[in-house]
Amino acid sequence: MATVGGSQDPMASAERRAATARARSAQETRSAERQEALAEQAVSEVRRDTHLRMAAVHRSTASCHRSAARLHESYAARLAGWAGATSTPRPLFMTGVAAACGTRSAALTLVGATFDQLSLAASDEPSRAAQELEFLLGEGPARDATRQVRAVTATGSGMTDRWPGYGPAVSELGIEEVTAVPLSMEGTCVGALTVFDAASRVTGSQTFAEVAEVLTRTMILNPAGDPELYGGTDLRALVHQAAGMVSVQLDCSVSDALELIKARAFTEGVSAHAVAERIVRGELRLA
Repeated sequence: MATVGGSQDPMASAERRAATARARSAQETRSAERQEALAEQAVSEVRRDTHLRMAAVHRSTASCHRSAARLHESYAARLAGWAGATSTPRPLFMTGVAAACGTRSAALTLVGATFDQLSLAASDEPSRAAQELEFLLGEGPARDATRQVRAVTATGSGMTDRWPGYGPAVSELGIEEVTAVPLSMEGTCVGALTVFDAASRVTGSQTFAEVAEVLTRTMILNPAGDPELYGGTDLRALVHQAAGMVSVQLDCSVSDALELIKARAFTEGVSAHAVAERIVRGELRLA
């Protein structure tokens, strides 16, 4: 488990980020109002349209920061309620992300230049298990969303039709519907937000895309953000380290070694991380 974004006090960090986001939202709203006032005073249609377009950009940015503030405030409130409760795990930031998407189960996956999974953050065990299956089987909604840079949705038997391995396996977890939206900004896709069994009457792919944009712009690609989501992100670094070791031991490519680790994990019904730990400790050698 990663550290909490370098902070020893996640509640203070969440409150600080919430306050910053609120201030940024207010600033962008004022900028939008100024542009709208200039549009009313414009003497030409061209200048009027220019000011209105700029106002729309400021309004969109203000909305993004307001949403970010709500996520941080929600997390800080859950931390305050949890404080001192040593019998339960610390709340996860992704729990609030899932709630914003109208569900209990959501996962965020970050990928590298070759679309390999670099890290995973999940709101609960079903979403974590579903993303682990996608990593092991090499198919699924987040994988498609990152490669195609578009929203991907499947329901019921449609999951099996689209993903012959992942579909039946994720159905066994009790999941009936999945939607993944890319985490992208300025043409760069860095991962995907996957939502499981959302309340479709109150949310949809547009809502998920808006939440994904908030995460991308304010947490993942923002220098002042926290891509580790307050320590709720599990890195795949150990898995890739183990793949390098297996590659040397078996004289094969790293990609082939990684597939061997995934296959072993799937066969044993454990995570790739668990297999990697045994390899790195010298307790397991793949033949």
